[in-house]
Amino acid sequence: MRLSPDEMIFWQQGFLKLNATIVFTWGLMLALAVGSKLITRNLSMDLTRSRWQNVLEILVLAIEKQIKEVGLRRPDRYLTFLGTLFLFVGMASLSTVIPGYEPPTGSLSTTAALALCVFVAVPFFGIKEQGMGGYLRSYAEPTAIMLPFNIISELSRTLALAIRLFGNMMSGAMILAILLTITPFFFPIVMTALGLLTGMVQAYIFSILAAVYIAAATRVRESTPELET
Repeated sequence: MRLSPDEMIFWQQGFLKLNATIVFTWGLMLALAVGSKLITRNLSMDLTRSRWQNVLEILVLAIEKQIKEVGLRRPDRYLTFLGTLFLFVGMASLSTVIPGYEPPTGSLSTTAALALCVFVAVPFFGIKEQGMGGYLRSYAEPTAIMLPFNIISELSRTLALAIRLFGNMMSGAMILAILLTITPFFFPIVMTALGLLTGMVQAYIFSILAAVYIAAATRVRESTPELET
């Protein structure tokens, strides 16, 4: 039983190796890029629209609503990044129905890369919204004593994002493999359906957590009006 797609090696020359994680990651990215191109090639501004465009608009509006409810005032600014995270993690889980495919999110290297994307995006959006000085001052709030704790928090939550997603995805794959060995008929089908649902939930949680971190970094302190005496 493989614990990670990293263990499936397709090609190796010295220290260079091409494993399943790399192949399936790039394959998934290619499928998402081609699918995006095909779905958006005939978008229309008229009242008569295709079913695919209606479904696409419903999904985009739903994601924008979720981003806005988190606290981000301009969801269109963050839709590309957060939507891509959700689609990548979600499609990585849904594609498990393909024989021979193993989700790249079952590898700690992939989940660490996704967490690093969030780690870079948080200060990027924070500086863009508040400026360099305003963002750096947020690390010393409410007092300068909190500076080291806020820095540790940035690093620890990035590690937590990577390990949480990796652990949940790997555990689902291991349970399915064990049940497939013991009862190769009914239970694997049920667990596969449950795994697809769990994967979409993990995609939602990961993207929402990323949105929460970005919202915390982009908040603008508003002055409180003095009470009239």
